[in-house]
Amino acid sequence: MTVSDGNPYVTCGAGTAGGSTVSLDDGDIHVCQDGPREASVLLLVHGSASSARSWDPLVPLLTGSHRVIRIDLLGHGRSAKPADRSYAVPEQALRVGVLLDRLGVGRAVVVGHSSGGAVATALAEQRPELVTALVLVNAGPGLDAFIAPESAATGPSQWPPTDEQLRRFASTGFSRAGYRIPDELLDEVRGMTHHTFTATMRATRSYLEQRALPDRLRVLGKPLLVVFGEDDRRWRSSSARDYGVVPGARIELLPGLGHSPQLEDPPRTATPLLAFTAIHAV
Repeated sequence: MTVSDGNPYVTCGAGTAGGSTVSLDDGDIHVCQDGPREASVLLLVHGSASSARSWDPLVPLLTGSHRVIRIDLLGHGRSAKPADRSYAVPEQALRVGVLLDRLGVGRAVVVGHSSGGAVATALAEQRPELVTALVLVNAGPGLDAFIAPESAATGPSQWPPTDEQLRRFASTGFSRAGYRIPDELLDEVRGMTHHTFTATMRATRSYLEQRALPDRLRVLGKPLLVVFGEDDRRWRSSSARDYGVVPGARIELLPGLGHSPQLEDPPRTATPLLAFTAIHAV
């Protein structure tokens, strides 16, 4: 396992194309780091059909007190997109754990958005010594809370999606139809293969079918913050209360925001996150 540019600590800077590529056995993983290297670590895990760029507006609000690490999961963004590797949630979490080992990270607060919350949960299941606490942002607790969006495409022959299909698919990720979806995020969907797009979607469904997130989390004993945009158009925001079965869980609903509060209103999203990490980050 090698770092292709020789330096795993190159900072991305929010909104830039910087970063490093870490070579794992399954393929290259793109990683961004910002903030003081000696500070407590926040790992940000994006959702399906997205990438590390989905955190760009939030990162500058976090780096005053944290070393912020963002990754493109295998199959997404600037990471490899092999057709012959597993995209199951536990496998993605295993890769994240190996990557953090490679970066010399021994403890981290892990933040997962949407299906990234499933990867964060799987990482805590596999590596409890590594995960100090968890923050789930609009991560649906179980499939009964899911509001199915329109698919960006129905088959390989229709891939990549048209601009109209992409915007229709992505629009449910925000609270209002008039929100200007960043072109960079649409490009990330275009950059996926049909296989990685469908395989990662199926992987999240399979993981939630096996066991809902609150049931997984309540036996782990990890501090938990759940942040949920109240106007989510992909997951019923009322389902956030399902996380109440996790001992000590803190649940924050954000009125007027949708599925991607870190993009729609970064300061309002950062406020509960930073209050939580001030207590639990090490």
